[in-house]
Amino acid sequence: MYGDDATVRRILTELGDTWAVVGLSGNRSRAAYGVAETLQRYGKRVVPVHPKAETVHGEQGYASLADIPFPVDVVDVFLNSDLAGQVADEAVAVGAKAVWFQLGVLDEAAYERTRGAGLEMTMDRCPAIEIPRLS
Repeated sequence: MYGDDATVRRILTELGDTWAVVGLSGNRSRAAYGVAETLQRYGKRVVPVHPKAETVHGEQGYASLADIPFPVDVVDVFLNSDLAGQVADEAVAVGAKAVWFQLGVLDEAAYERTRGAGLEMTMDRCPAIEIPRLS
């Protein structure tokens, strides 16, 4: 497992409340939309990151992590596994504290690079499931 309960708990409770959600758009039928809504219910600031840079859940969207003009604590990735590693590298570059790959998103090399850069990371888990379970 990539990111045990202790790591998940640290990401959710200790590393900050600004979450960039990569792949979040205004499409209500996508998992990212509902997960972002849950994160907000638990007090997280959700920053949409999507090429369309849409405002979602009342938060201004940005086309990329590099476009966000303020610090981001956690980068939550809703992309295919083959694209996720690049986002993890971008998270390191922007100074995030943690990277979270959603259910089904796996990239072992990205996990090793991200952890090697000093960030917390978990893969193949969902914060909307983990927050209530670990609270």
